[in-house]
Amino acid sequence: MKGKAEKLDSTSRTSEIVRALEGDIALGELAPKERLVEEDLATRFKVKRPVVRQALSELETMGVVRREPNRGATVRNYGADEVEQLYLVRALVEKTAAELIPLPAAPALVRQLTSIHERHCAAVKKGDLRGVFRENLLFHKTFFAACGNAPLVDVIEQLALKAHAIRSYSIGNPDLLVSVCADHARMIDLIQGSNREELMRLVVRHIQPAKDEYLRLAAHSHRLR
Repeated sequence: MKGKAEKLDSTSRTSEIVRALEGDIALGELAPKERLVEEDLATRFKVKRPVVRQALSELETMGVVRREPNRGATVRNYGADEVEQLYLVRALVEKTAAELIPLPAAPALVRQLTSIHERHCAAVKKGDLRGVFRENLLFHKTFFAACGNAPLVDVIEQLALKAHAIRSYSIGNPDLLVSVCADHARMIDLIQGSNREELMRLVVRHIQPAKDEYLRLAAHSHRLR
């Protein structure tokens, strides 16, 4: 029983570390190329190094951390071509999902998205960037799940995870956050009607500012390879 309890605790702690580091990366508190030292993380989270190692392995699988032999783990850094390719695929799959969402949407979905949207906007007003990050993820997860195609939703979520470090360059920009809130409100309006073409265009346009901001600021700071 003790061994099982320790395993469950280790799994729980691993998930906590993954969630915390995921947020740190998305918020820019851990920058692209920054090293993730196991010993430092073990001290920070008060866990043993194998737990940290497992968390880093999961983050690598998610695509936000890169691990190399004899060099350890670093926050994944994207070159300009990689960013363009990633966002091209994101646009294609998210546009496809928007094409599959039944219109007009069920009232229950509208209520759910509206509730998330209100919390997201409240977090923006308070400057609660971790709240902004989490509610934004939940909004998109809920929105795209409405397409009813589970494999497609999985792909969208995997690509969104890879974009965490890219979004970190824009999440603290007040003007962009206001724009994101406006886009979400418009998405909710559109799914209550029948203008699918506008919905598809908005879904594609919605993800572009984060990409553009990353490329502009990363080039300025010479972080791109």
